[in-house]
Amino acid sequence: MKKSAEWQRLEPATQHNNVRWTEAFLATPVVEGASEIWQDQRIADFKRRHMKGLLADKAETPHAARNQMVAIRRMLNVAMDEEWIEFDPTSGMKWRPEYGGRRAWTDAEMEKFEDRWPIGSNPRLVYAIALWLGNRRSDVTRLRWDQRQKLTFRDRGENVEIDAFVLAQKKTGKQLTIPIVPMLAEVLDGSPVRGETVIVTAYGKPFTDKSITGRMRAWTKAAKLPEGCTLHGLRKTLGRILAESDASTRQIMDILGHDDIEHAELYSREAAQIRLAMEGMNKVVALRRRAG
Repeated sequence: MKKSAEWQRLEPATQHNNVRWTEAFLATPVVEGASEIWQDQRIADFKRRHMKGLLADKAETPHAARNQMVAIRRMLNVAMDEEWIEFDPTSGMKWRPEYGGRRAWTDAEMEKFEDRWPIGSNPRLVYAIALWLGNRRSDVTRLRWDQRQKLTFRDRGENVEIDAFVLAQKKTGKQLTIPIVPMLAEVLDGSPVRGETVIVTAYGKPFTDKSITGRMRAWTKAAKLPEGCTLHGLRKTLGRILAESDASTRQIMDILGHDDIEHAELYSREAAQIRLAMEGMNKVVALRRRAG
């Protein structure tokens, strides 16, 4: 593939990105939990259903889904040029899901979910962790009880004790200390400890990233919530709530573990736009009332 004219025309950054996603695909198990990976399979054995499965796994991260599909399609194009396969099994497929996946939940949707799933239930525990820690699903499934710690630190010359989770993000490796708010503490204290990880299946085993996404889809459906109320959407919901609470961009970055300020500022700009629009329209109303 790297010898082709098409590859040589790509920018170095694009080449690097494509190699990274290609290697990630080749290291992916053919079936979740199995030892066989795609690197050891014939490219002719890669079918349309496999591409659909990979895209479904990345339904909440559409940009990652796009990058994965682009990398695989470049491999398939080479395979067709070499006459190893006769057609591209991904032809006509869309990488972007039809629903709006990654949006933040509304307050009404949060209330509806909490009404359906009381404290002590697994759905409420998953929801509370994803929401009040702002974790990605890979960190939600890996969170352990022993990561909950009582910490003491100096703040403005005084010792302050906090209840917090101390963890390293799987995606970035970034070390985070996230204070446990009362809303989360109430759910944690009302939930049984059934394993090393905070969240376990009915069989007492940790969830996989894929299975926790599927379970959240079922739980939101049972709560009669619309599509788009996703696990990752709860992370965005915390960002929205932080911005609406006038948290600084730096505070949002340190809680959610963002490395780039532009990503974190999206929450602040949206909250500021709504706030400024409300203040401006309130002035219009006040003026009209005085004139009337």
